[in-house]
Amino acid sequence: MTSLLIIDDHAMFRSGLRKVLQDAPEITRIDEAGDWRGGLACLEAVPTDVLLLDINMPDSSGLDLIGPIRERFAALRIIMLSMYSEPQYAVRALRNGAHGYVAKDMEAADLIAAIRIVSRGRQFVAPSITRAMTDTLLGMAPDPRPHERLSSRESEILRMIVGGDSLTAIAERLAINVKTVSTYRRRLLEKMGLGSNAQLVQYAVHHRLLD
Repeated sequence: MTSLLIIDDHAMFRSGLRKVLQDAPEITRIDEAGDWRGGLACLEAVPTDVLLLDINMPDSSGLDLIGPIRERFAALRIIMLSMYSEPQYAVRALRNGAHGYVAKDMEAADLIAAIRIVSRGRQFVAPSITRAMTDTLLGMAPDPRPHERLSSRESEILRMIVGGDSLTAIAERLAINVKTVSTYRRRLLEKMGLGSNAQLVQYAVHHRLLD
């Protein structure tokens, strides 16, 4: 029997996910939170077996939260929820200590199976992502797209810029210096071969990087 916590900043997605999962007989309780602070409060208040954690969090990157969560809640099993099917995100999540990686558009039965597998102590990665990871390891995958070369923090700042946040607002949300944010912005633009925020937005729309 499994108790579950969903941390995702989209209320409609959480609601839909709850409806999908609440009929699974092995899931005894489903809690939800819209950000990491709310999720932490839930984890501290009630015992939880499996955490479904969105990669794109409003107050921090889900990938960066994996380590601190595991240090604080050693028995908790973590499955990353992601809109990204690129294998490097799954690899990074697993390296950081996640126990599973699933796409947000996967079938309900497959997600329930993933929760079941992870709760029993094994790892799970969506089959489509596993195939991409295998192709990458075998050298069969195409060269990574520019945004796939970014670090976790660079990717996070890219999403914030594209979402309309100013550098000052990003610095406040991430609790870092504005100059540091500016440096990250310059580096990610250089890696992607772009020259402005407008080009960054166009790129994000073209490659469907927006939620």
